Amino acid sequence: AFYLGAAKLVVAVAVFLLTFYVISQVFEIKMDASLGNLFARSPLDPGARSTKPPRYKCGISKACPEKHFAFKMASGAANVVGPKICLEDNVLMSGVKNNVGRGINVALVNGKTGEVLDTKYFDMWGGDVAPFIEFLKAIQDGTIVLMGTYDDGATKLNDEARRLIAELGSTSITNLGFRDNWVFCGGKGIKTKSPFEQHIKNNKDTNKYEGWPEVVEMEGCIPQKQD
Repeated sequence: AFYLGAAKLVVAVAVFLLTFYVISQVFEIKMDASLGNLFARSPLDPGARSTKPPRYKCGISKACPEKHFAFKMASGAANVVGPKICLEDNVLMSGVKNNVGRGINVALVNGKTGEVLDTKYFDMWGGDVAPFIEFLKAIQDGTIVLMGTYDDGATKLNDEARRLIAELGSTSITNLGFRDNWVFCGGKGIKTKSPFEQHIKNNKDTNKYEGWPEVVEMEGCIPQKQD
């Protein structure tokens, strides 16, 4: 009887181990398959990226057509946060890059290649307008010109400086006043007024900040200059 009971016990243990082994194998295979599916989902897999909205250059809202440069820019916020200019996913000017300042911030870009030619800022509150005028006169035909104000971009502007900026395609420059916020994208040799311009007047009744209006932002697609 003892041996019979022991034999049954051995069989029961063997069956249990065999069952456990089979179940564990099945689960392991399923787990491996799940992990395989997880790691097989490439970022390029349409199913994997369908839940995430696409990101376009400079964070603009839609992709630009061929032979166009994507850009996004913002004026300064009061006298605290500097302006930002981005072209083709390349931040040309910003507070983080430490190349912005009070006044009018300017980035020059080759209209054919999109190459950055120069970035400068001109203090139109405590500075002199003469260097700014010389800078504007030296801009070559076919150059894309992006401008944004920070703090005050108008006090030292004279008629000559305003005329030179108007020749780049600006409409609002004639009315730009003390502490107005303004962003503009034009070009040297442009034959029409630029569609890329935003301007908010400094008005104590509507200002977002004490003494300054809200930030102005703008984005778009600049046609590449063709030969």
